[in-house]
Amino acid sequence: MDEDVQKDGPPLDRPPSVHPGGWLNRNVLGMGLTSLLSDTGHEMATAVLPGFLEALAAPTYALGVIEGFADALSSFVKLGAGWWGDRLGHRKGIATAGYALTGTMKAVFAFAVGWPLIFLGRALAWFGRGIRGPLRDAMLAESVASRDRGKAFGFHRAGDTLGAIIGPLLGAAVLHWLEPYAAADPTRPYRLVFLLTLIPGVGSALAFAWLVREKRRTPNHQLRFWASVKALPVDFRRFLAGAGVFGVGDFSATLLILAATQLLTPQVGIVEAAQAAALLYALRNAVYAAASYPIGAVSDHYGRRGLLALGYVVGAVMAAGIAALFLLPVAGLILLTILFVLSGISIAAVDALEGAMTADLVPDESIRGTAFGVLGTVNGIGDFISSTVVGFLWWGISPVAGFAYAAVLMLVGAGLLHRVR
Repeated sequence: MDEDVQKDGPPLDRPPSVHPGGWLNRNVLGMGLTSLLSDTGHEMATAVLPGFLEALAAPTYALGVIEGFADALSSFVKLGAGWWGDRLGHRKGIATAGYALTGTMKAVFAFAVGWPLIFLGRALAWFGRGIRGPLRDAMLAESVASRDRGKAFGFHRAGDTLGAIIGPLLGAAVLHWLEPYAAADPTRPYRLVFLLTLIPGVGSALAFAWLVREKRRTPNHQLRFWASVKALPVDFRRFLAGAGVFGVGDFSATLLILAATQLLTPQVGIVEAAQAAALLYALRNAVYAAASYPIGAVSDHYGRRGLLALGYVVGAVMAAGIAALFLLPVAGLILLTILFVLSGISIAAVDALEGAMTADLVPDESIRGTAFGVLGTVNGIGDFISSTVVGFLWWGISPVAGFAYAAVLMLVGAGLLHRVR
């Protein structure tokens, strides 16, 4: 029997070779495919969720609360999952379970008659995302040589975002196909989209289980949580300050979709506005996918700090632009397109470089899972605050106030990051 294959199961886990096979190895490709499938399902739901909430007549702040709480829950789970993986010495099984939970819970939205069930489904899905994120990132960092981390993380984000292009396009196509049924029940097309997310969602868990090999290490049952956190380098903590402040302004992409939907509804109606917003979101994700690998590769040669700070600034410009559109009598599609493109560039820099910088600043592999968990927690707390505050400012004052708040915090985060050496 081949040494790499079990008789009745997936390939045996063993350390992936990073020499001489190079950085584009089985693990990098496997994690890229897994994320492509996972994001296809997730973004199908995300792209149409604001329109579904509008059809259910949910209050504007509901989306901010849903996204904010889910991100906060995910962030705290990431902190524990990263440390637990370091302590056990293996990560693959836990990460696979996380992908399975995330991949199935969005289908719950199909049965919602109000926003509380959506809140529950999103929370459970993001619980799974919190489990898998730091463990997968630690495995990815260990799968390549340090000089190739930018390329590996950039490639992974590109694969991740290819799914984020396919998902919104599929969601928009289903909405268009079922538009005649919306006259009798405007929520019916959205419900079918949510059920279809099961196909790529389950596929992502299967792909991770079969394709990714784990570099196991000896369990460290004496590893204590707070001792691991305290052992993280000072430079990494300084980096977290800039990333955290930026995160407090970095609102959920669903709020961006909701903004486009509301801005376009007076001109074309809610269903066509939701379709247009989904397509704009697909464009944003296409830019995200196209920019992720080049940004990561450039950072391998010229450094990551300046590029990441620039990505934060681009995000601030995008948020300020959305605020400005709400002041105009008519929001033009061209201006919205430009702002969605800027959003794609910003998130490409953030997702490709924050993970690579974490691996650079924490050379000790035995606590790297903890480091990725701490980063995820900081980002998640920021997402909770940003999405919730933007949502309530939008509802209680105006959308201009919400997006202006986001722009200011993003700029401050860029300034703090620029001071990290």
